[in-house]
Amino acid sequence: MWFRDESGTKVFVGGQEDWSGAKAAAARCAGFRADEEDEQCDEEILSCYNCRYRRWTVASFTCMAAV
Repeated sequence: MWFRDESGTKVFVGGQEDWSGAKAAAARCAGFRADEEDEQCDEEILSCYNCRYRRWTVASFTCMAAV
């Protein structure tokens, strides 16, 4: 579900449309914290797409959680 780019940052391989993958990854993540409600885009709260530590990129998002 993740790869490390050249700078060592965790990048989600599912891109911006892998809803089930984002939910599965969040369920296994000890660092997940729900973002502000107006920043959430998935109906299910427990999703990397709704995490305060995700940073959107052109093709996907990076994980900034410190775990």
